[in-house]
Amino acid sequence: MAEDSKLFVIDTNVLIHNPESIMSFRDNDIVIPLEVLEELDKLKTYPDQRGKSARDAIRFLDSTARRGSLNEGVRLENGSTLRVSFRRPAQPPEGLDPEKVDNRIIMCAYALQQEGRKVFFVSKDINARVKATAIGLKAVDYEKQKVDIATLYQGLREIDASGESLARLAGTGELPWKERLFPNEFALLRDRASGSQALARSDPAGGRLVALGPWEGAASGISPLNERQRVALELLLDDEVRLVTLVGKAGTGKTLLAIAAGLKSTVEDKRYARMLVTRPVVPVGKDIGYLPGEKSAKMAAWMQPVFDNLEQILGSYHRPNVKSVEQLVKDRVLEIEALSFIRGRSLPSQYMIVDEAQNLTPHEIKTLVSRAGQGTKVVLTGDPYQIDNMYLDANSNGLSYLVEAFKGQGLYGHVTLQRTERSELAELAASLL
Repeated sequence: MAEDSKLFVIDTNVLIHNPESIMSFRDNDIVIPLEVLEELDKLKTYPDQRGKSARDAIRFLDSTARRGSLNEGVRLENGSTLRVSFRRPAQPPEGLDPEKVDNRIIMCAYALQQEGRKVFFVSKDINARVKATAIGLKAVDYEKQKVDIATLYQGLREIDASGESLARLAGTGELPWKERLFPNEFALLRDRASGSQALARSDPAGGRLVALGPWEGAASGISPLNERQRVALELLLDDEVRLVTLVGKAGTGKTLLAIAAGLKSTVEDKRYARMLVTRPVVPVGKDIGYLPGEKSAKMAAWMQPVFDNLEQILGSYHRPNVKSVEQLVKDRVLEIEALSFIRGRSLPSQYMIVDEAQNLTPHEIKTLVSRAGQGTKVVLTGDPYQIDNMYLDANSNGLSYLVEAFKGQGLYGHVTLQRTERSELAELAASLL
């Protein structure tokens, strides 16, 4: 290893977050503490995404070991050198319990720094980074797939416009527009002098805005209550838009609108074979595997928010062939599945809704969206500020990452919902608490 190069010590959670993360550290030295391999070995049997990521990381390390000695260091294609280390400092820092695996990983980085190297401890675990910093290490988060949530693509621009522009848009149905808009991006044009406004959509060919006429009818009994919900339904019901993301705080209607549009597209319009609704199982306590009963019984607690929305919709959705959620499931029009059971499947001609997608890593999002078969539409909903995954935040979760990665693609549409329509109390709670 070159003495003047940076040395990155990688924590287990980085490899679980992205098994290919090692390739992000170009032209530097990379160390995997031996304890990380032990943790990967324990995780590899898990049936969920963590287990898959652990297995992928192990395969990568195995293929690397075939090209040289991981003890001495193996040269990677990105110009870095990778090795496995079991170093311990001659004088361990006081206060770190060596019996804890996380502490031994930190001590490996500390020992390498004591040898005079410029060490960076890379971890998704905030507490591990704090401990590493406390003993004098430079601790950093894995930043490769982070976005700035403050500037996240909105999908709708609010633009000041003249009364003449609004009149032309209303009269001809379109308006020449020089400012660059993304495909499937919307604009809310406002004349502040008169208070009038109009909603328009960017033309795929560019150079003009196309007016959205008054909303007519309903999607499974659900109608939009504000402009952003109208935009959401436009995207959800447009078969040319194969991937849709809805971001917003609690009560803005993300899941309700997605399910209502999915039912309309599947039951009424018959454009899809079935609607598949799923959400990640992020346990706050015991995993799904430890709950009693069959899979359907285990799923009930996790999927209750989905059932709540379905029951609300069916309460006002009067169709002779749609009487209950149970009937939809029995007729195979609706499938409700845990996300961990979807991996490995190919899903053609389905309206697929992924709720609470902010709890997925960018790698999990990639795995999920790549499951979409021919004719499938994928809808992801979530609130980046309400994350249960301890290693993700508003900037690093897979939903936020996908929004920034896909903006500008013709088959993609997005809108950030802002106004809580659940109730006045819910609006106050979302804003004040």
